[in-house]
Parts: sequence; structure tokens; C-alpha cells
Amino acid sequence: MRKSGFFRGFAYAWSGFLTAVREERNLRFHLVAGAFVLYFSRFYDFTRGERLLLVALICGVVALELVNSSIERAVARPGPDKFFIAGAVKDMAAAAVLVFSIGAAVCGVVLFFDPAALRAAAVYFFSAWYRLPLLLAAAGAGYFFIFHYRKGAHSFDLFDRD
Repeated sequence: MRKSGFFRGFAYAWSGFLTAVREERNLRFHLVAGAFVLYFSRFYDFTRGERLLLVALICGVVALELVNSSIERAVARPGPDKFFIAGAVKDMAAAAVLVFSIGAAVCGVVLFFDPAALRAAAVYFFSAWYRLPLLLAAAGAGYFFIFHYRKGAHSFDLFDRD
């Protein structure tokens, strides 16, 4: 059955996202960091607006990283006459991710700096013998996902693009 144009666009987007996850280490870093931010937010009494801000910032960083990766691929191997321009374009796209990430980190520090919540998190992880090892295992899994993830031999394309 052939997918309609509307749903085909979602399939292309999903395929692009999976390709980026498979091939872009920085994107994997941002995804893991975002997952930990969302997990640790459970120890805070955030308002609905603060939780939405966290989600928006995480999505913004991930979206900019996807745009940056797209630009890097689009200008990956320019001719000798365009090399300087291509390098500047790639640097500016990376700078956009950096600026947004720094802003998101500042917001995170402001939102997460609460000694009482930090103590509550520590009490939670040390109150049962299995919680801290699980947290460390999750951190280790995140490390391996970011730095040692191997590109699979299979393709994430969902269908032929004829």
C-alpha cells in the first residue's frame, strides 16, 4: 500500500531522525542529556510552565543539532573555490547550536539549583541499595550510546524513494 504524501513526509522525517541518531555523536549526547534532565526534574516541584520550558529547551537543542548536521552534510565537500565559504557556513551553524545550548544550560542551572531538591535526590538514591547502581548503569549506558555506538549495517529508510 502506498503512503499518502502527507504521511510520507512524516516517514521521511522519522527516517532522517533515525539516520542522525545513528550517525551524529553530538545529537546522541543531547538526547542523553535531555533524558537525564527530564528524569531528575521529578525531584523538583516545577510548575507546568517550567516543565514546558525544559521540554522546549531540549527540543530546541535537538532541532538545532539536526539543522547543524544537515548543513554540515550539504556543504561537506565543496570545491577549492568554495572551501572558505563552506567552512564559515558550517562554523556558524555550529555556533547556533552552541549559543542555544549555553542558554539552555543557564536556564537549567537556574531551575535546578535548589539545595533541598538536591538533598531529596541524594536521599532517594541512597535509600535503597539498587537505585545508585541503576543510576550509574544508566549513565554508563548513556556514555556507550554517545561514544561507542556503532553504525548498523542496515538502513533506517522506511521505504524506497522512487
